[in-house]
Amino acid sequence: MNGNYQDWAKETAKKIAEKMEWVSEKSKDKIPYTTVNGTHDNRLDPKIEFTPDNGPRWWCNGFWAGMMWLMYHETGNERYREIGEYTEKSLDSCFDYFYGLHHDVGFMWLPSAVADYRLTGSEDGKRRGLHAAALLAGRFNPVGRFIRAWNDPIVEAGKEAQALDNRGWAIIDCLMNIPLLYWASDMTKDPRFKQIAMLHADRAMECFVRPDGSVRHIVEFDPFTGVMVRDYGGQGYGDGSSWTRGQAWGLYGFVISYIHTGKQEYLDTAKKIAHYFMANIPESGLIPVDFRQPKKPAWEDSTAAAIAASGLLEISRQVGEYERDLYLNAAIKLLKALEEKRCSWGRENDCILEKCTAAYHDKEHEFNIIYGDYYFMEAVFKLKGDDVFLW
Repeated sequence: MNGNYQDWAKETAKKIAEKMEWVSEKSKDKIPYTTVNGTHDNRLDPKIEFTPDNGPRWWCNGFWAGMMWLMYHETGNERYREIGEYTEKSLDSCFDYFYGLHHDVGFMWLPSAVADYRLTGSEDGKRRGLHAAALLAGRFNPVGRFIRAWNDPIVEAGKEAQALDNRGWAIIDCLMNIPLLYWASDMTKDPRFKQIAMLHADRAMECFVRPDGSVRHIVEFDPFTGVMVRDYGGQGYGDGSSWTRGQAWGLYGFVISYIHTGKQEYLDTAKKIAHYFMANIPESGLIPVDFRQPKKPAWEDSTAAAIAASGLLEISRQVGEYERDLYLNAAIKLLKALEEKRCSWGRENDCILEKCTAAYHDKEHEFNIIYGDYYFMEAVFKLKGDDVFLW
């Protein structure tokens, strides 16, 4: 299957470059999350009254910058650097406001500020990344050995907010945020950031990964004793189900922790989740929102396919010669299915990936989501063989 995969990757990378050439210019003053009638929305729009965790503070706001830094590395075009820097600076207000920031500060500042530092040596990028890392470390619950997800509900004047007590919640997604802590330890030579990251990853191995290799989305711990209380279906179909993007976060997150620490158990866990994921890939290569969802409605999530593909490629780089093709071939199948069936290359849509879904029970399904484009680009550039590692 993988004989000519680099030729395919080069051709697909050309398509990405052609699209990014005009999309980046069109959306250079925006931070997009999705599209409205094919046009990027803008989380910086001053005419919209955003909630505290939306707008400039939306958890996905680092991915547009990440796409620009991927393109800057790919092409050397200074325009991509300028747009990446603009996006990075636009997130500074989040530090000032503070409310609304949570466990996803890694997603916000790793592909933006830290990518800037890695590619240009920007001291401002380094400073912003370290600021975000300090915020993430501050969310650590030492009794439970986990990084807390989300925040208490914010009650605004004249409005009521209702939510479950989530002080003891942790989520599988956070494995993709803790690389910010590994990087912070590298920068400061202070081991506490890495220690927090590893304690969280160890706890995730214990409590999130099921015997069959599937993963839970949300796990609740008693915030005072650290004892695991229960799990929740979260953005998947229901309790005990198998939310596919969560599986992708898991397999990718654990291999990243292995890369930063060399701890064999992390690679073994990444492989275990990957084996479960690969066993459930449909013949079409198109990934549902949940591997344990009803046959109808058959909602898809292309972001899960793109994230998993990038993670599988990373695993293929870490294993022995005779294991490599198992993960490589699965990644190629996912990427080719997306390119052939779920990519928009024309000017009718500012995004690339189609049929992305944030959560099974949301009102909206199968639309454009910016991190789908980011991870698809990242995976294609990896397959081509001259990528930059931003995690």
